[in-house]
Parts: sequence; structure tokens; C-alpha cells
Amino acid sequence: MEHIANIVTETLDVMQVRKDFPILQQQVHGKPLVYLDNGATTQKPQVVIDAEARYYEEYNSNVHRGVHHLSQVATHAYEHARQIVAGYINAAHSHEVIFTKGTTDSINLVANTMSRRFLKAGDSVIISAMEHHSNIVPWQMACEETGATLKVIPINERGELLMDTYEAMLDDSVKMVAVTYVSNTMGTVNPVQDIITLAHARNIPVLIDAAQAIQHISIDVQALQPDFLAFSGHKIYGPTGTGVLYSTTEWLNKLPPYQGGGDMIKTVTFAKTTYNELPYKFEAGTPNIAGVIALGTAIAYLQQTGISRIQQWEDELVEYAMQELRKIDGIRFIGDAANRSGAISFLVHNIHPFDMGELLDQQGIAVRTGHHCTEPLMDLFKIPGTVRASLSFYNTMEEIDKLVAGVKRAASMLL
Repeated sequence: MEHIANIVTETLDVMQVRKDFPILQQQVHGKPLVYLDNGATTQKPQVVIDAEARYYEEYNSNVHRGVHHLSQVATHAYEHARQIVAGYINAAHSHEVIFTKGTTDSINLVANTMSRRFLKAGDSVIISAMEHHSNIVPWQMACEETGATLKVIPINERGELLMDTYEAMLDDSVKMVAVTYVSNTMGTVNPVQDIITLAHARNIPVLIDAAQAIQHISIDVQALQPDFLAFSGHKIYGPTGTGVLYSTTEWLNKLPPYQGGGDMIKTVTFAKTTYNELPYKFEAGTPNIAGVIALGTAIAYLQQTGISRIQQWEDELVEYAMQELRKIDGIRFIGDAANRSGAISFLVHNIHPFDMGELLDQQGIAVRTGHHCTEPLMDLFKIPGTVRASLSFYNTMEEIDKLVAGVKRAASMLL
């Protein structure tokens, strides 16, 4: 394994990368921080922190419509970020990139506007058994309001979708399929290309929740052809409170505005309002300007580092982590899909995940414990929660070794 690690590190200098992230230099409880909670939020490189600060220090001003210099500079930087995002996912037009507060906001936008115009009693929406609450609850709300039905694609014990069942579920009542690309709990990578192709054969639109995929996997929306794709800035090394909804021009023109206010209008009279063109039709009010600009910086940083090099190194890390964790006595993986990315969820004997998490924290190791906003999935496995280690390209083999040693030490204390 060491030999492979050395080959990969020649292409991605992990120790050099780590210097870009100031928070990784600190100690927790007297131990060097081992940050393995990247699925919840990623750390930020110095260039992203600087970009956000620079906006407030040098050209803080509201975007669009301003004729003065600062407003023009801010508007240019804001719209340049949109172009960076569009380039990163290979959108056909930059107006197909809508800035939101995050994945949750993006999915709510689609569920809300779809329910107002396209859902009615007798219709159905398909999601999967491994969805995050943010891709369950908005669709439940949409179904409650319209009388539509929510259908759930089941999974096998390895945490993989039962694709035959999914195909059988695609009848004339289905008006939307909304599925995660990568499970935030289990790390399962879903066959999204097949999911989309099967739905499109029946003219059913598909929303892909890419919150856990966008930072690990290269996504080309023109090749993949989702009708909607959502992700969060803070999971791709950008600021919190930023997110993206990608959608096709056709769908964005069909959907009604999500919120009313400034920037989403062309003309307003008390009798009638004309809505603005794309993308502004869906961006009501003053946006998180500093955050969006810094999100553009984060994505530019990733592009400079190279997403293929990042993916290659992360795949090595996950493979090594699975190999070493499997050696721990009494370990049980929650989800053990053949195709996985990012996250590893496990339990050891009958130890409660919170107890394991606290003892790992004492050793400077940050993991996530609990149901990870996937309570239906936990109910399916009949467990209270899991210990989740989620990886990033700034993690190292040595940190994996520390995790494994930490889990063994915690187990010896708790059993």
C-alpha cells in the first residue's frame, strides 16, 4: 500500500495541499487535528478565506443595477463566479446556474415550484431509501399539498439501489424522480446515468442531489443530462450559506418564480409584475455576494489542483481505510457498496456511536456520529446511528492509521 501511496502523492502533493488549509495546522486536546468530518462540511483553503475578506475590505457593494464603480466591480466578480461554476459542471449556459443558500434551498425551490405548477392528486414522486432529509421532506410537503404520492426505491443490505424495482416503479403517474448521487451516510455511488436514462425514456424529469458528489467526482451536466442538479458551497471548500441549482433553460422557463422581491423582477406595478430573465428570476433579494465570490474561488482552486488527481487520491484513501478498518474485531459497516466515495459508516460491537465519537475526539479525531439526517435509513438497518468517517483530498494515510488505532483504543475502553 505504501508503494501505491507514494506514486499517487507524486501527482498530488498532499503535504503541500495541507499547507493551504490553516485550520488543519491546529491541535485538539493536545493532539494534531485529524479532520474526518468532510461530509458535514469541508475546511476552507486560505485563498477562499481571503476572497471573502477582500470583498468586504475592498469592494463591498450590492450587485446588479448599480452604476458606481464598487457595484460594477462586485457585479463582475459575482457573475464571474457563475461562469466558473458553469464551466466546472459544463453547463451549456451560465444562466442555467442559479445561486441558492445550499442544497436544501435548491431542492426546496424545485419541490415548491413543481408542486405549484406540475403536481396534482394521483401523481407520484420517486425518491430513494438512502436520501438525506433535505431530499425527503420537501417532496413530502409537495405531496401533502397536491395529493400526490411519494414512492421510495428500496436498497439491498449492501446499501445499493434495487434498479429492477426502480424501473418497475416508472409508470405514467410519476412526475419527478429525485435521487442522491452519493449517499452522505454510506458513501454509495448511485448509477445516476441509468436512473436518468430510464426516467427520460418516459419523459420524467430527474433531480440529482450532488451535495456529496460534486467535490469528489467530475460532473458534466451536458453528458449526464439531469433536469436539475443541486449542491452546496460549503461541501466543496467554499463558504456556508452558498449553493447551486443547475437546471436546463427549458425547465427554468417553465417553472414559476420561487420567491418574490428585488432582482427577480423586470417591471412592477400594483396591477402586474413582469419577472426578470434567467437566472435572476430565481434570485430574489440581495444574495450572499461575498460567499458566492468565494465559492467561485474554491472551485477555481479545485480546478487548479485537478479533480482527477483529487478523485484518484481519495479513491486510494477510501480503499486503504476500508482495508484497515475491516481488520477491527466486531466492526460492522453500514452500507458496503461496490462503488463508493467519500463516506464510511460503521459500528463496533454494541458500542453506541456517541461514545465512540467522544473517545475519538479525545484523541483529536473528528468524525460524525448519529443518524446523519437519514433517519429512515437508520430505521431500515434497525440502528440508532453510525460512526461516520468522511474523507477529503487533504487527508493522509497516516490519518487513516490514527483513526484505526483510535477506534481500537476506544473499543478496548468501552468493551
